[in-house]
Amino acid sequence: MQIAEVPPPLEVEPSRRIFGLETEFGLHVVAPGSRPITPEEVAGHLFHSVVQWGRSSNVFLTNGSRLYIDVGAHPEYATAECDTIEDLIALDKAGERIVQDLVAEGEQRLREAGVDGQIHLYKNNTDSAGNSYGCHENYLLRRRADFAGFGRQLLPFLVTRQIVTGAGCITRTPEGAHYSFSPRADHMWEGMSSATTRSRPMINTRDEPHANAELYRRMHVIVGDSTMAQPTTLLKVGSTDLVLRLLEARVLMPDLTLAKEMQAIRDVAHDLTGQATVELADGSRMTAVQVQQAFLDAVKSHVGDVIERTDEVDSILDLWQRGIDAVRTQDFSSIDTELDWAIKHKLLMRYQDKLQCELDDPRLARLELAYHDVSPERGLANRMEAQGLIRTLVSEEAITRAKTTAPETTRAHLRGRFVREALASGRDFTVDWVHLKFTGQESRTVLLKDPFRYEDERVDMLLGTLSQ
Repeated sequence: MQIAEVPPPLEVEPSRRIFGLETEFGLHVVAPGSRPITPEEVAGHLFHSVVQWGRSSNVFLTNGSRLYIDVGAHPEYATAECDTIEDLIALDKAGERIVQDLVAEGEQRLREAGVDGQIHLYKNNTDSAGNSYGCHENYLLRRRADFAGFGRQLLPFLVTRQIVTGAGCITRTPEGAHYSFSPRADHMWEGMSSATTRSRPMINTRDEPHANAELYRRMHVIVGDSTMAQPTTLLKVGSTDLVLRLLEARVLMPDLTLAKEMQAIRDVAHDLTGQATVELADGSRMTAVQVQQAFLDAVKSHVGDVIERTDEVDSILDLWQRGIDAVRTQDFSSIDTELDWAIKHKLLMRYQDKLQCELDDPRLARLELAYHDVSPERGLANRMEAQGLIRTLVSEEAITRAKTTAPETTRAHLRGRFVREALASGRDFTVDWVHLKFTGQESRTVLLKDPFRYEDERVDMLLGTLSQ
């Protein structure tokens, strides 16, 4: 049965937006001398405790987020709905801790199965076989008829955004190795499409808003890198949000439509000087630095009218400008504790000089991979952060809280509360992004179509049945 009618949507301030991040974690086992083991077997041991309490390897957590095994035996974590970037960063970092918490038991179960090894989880973007996995970004938009045109205006920004928000990587070619802005760029094959794996577009156009479809649409960006530094997440999500605000307001933007998106994203990725040019649809050419500066200038010109000035907006604009300037001047010192590609570049160059080796040396490859290890002990990024070499934005207390507690100002609060109380009661239940349901003889469901609503009498009623 359905409980009550769907309530009217809340009045939503224009400045509020729902954000979400999905992270696919690389999975690797180091077990010298042990029998061969498949990724599926490792993932099964890793998720054993999850299946025990959740009766599935695809569950929603008390923090409102989703944890599951994705295609290819990748652990995947999708944050709950957030309406602030600070909450998003806390939940994203909490996801790293949540999957890492599974490792000790997974290794113990491996030993019981005759494999003595270490499980490593990486928040990176490619593996040694050339497969790509990474980070998907979600931005809730007001529904509009011209979504395709809206997306096309965003593509030049996404193609060139990597010069400030890329994860950085060593790219190996038959001609040798060089450092690139983004490991994800070489794995994009289309600008916009409803496919996600067959063609891997930059923007996935599948119409799946996880909200009232008459009011909302989801901008699902899959071109971005998984990154470790909190300021990089702030800039990646924050700059995209600010550009989206201009597009939603129908601000007249410079026409930067690209002639060849796939060539552009690769050319930009492989030129650390930022001077590689991209061809526009009108036949002119611009550098990645110039394209990013054009978007930043457009945003700056509308702070105070379309965009409310806040401390967070000022922080985003400051880091965005410093990132562009660093590429323009080739002086990375102003961003090498904040932006992943620059942090990792400094680390690798220092060790290359120390080892007196070429960039394609396997020791540097191991160092690069260790940067993305989510383990507090083994992961280089986490150790650098603890040493003050990578700037943080949210406290350890906020991250610890986010492991178990959902944001209080979005629908995730209702979902997290439902999961917590349902688990405590022992009742069978099912949950997804919009449904809360007790199963059994008296099946009861609440449909939550408003992602901004964090209070709902129907959920109170549903949970009230636990005491009956």
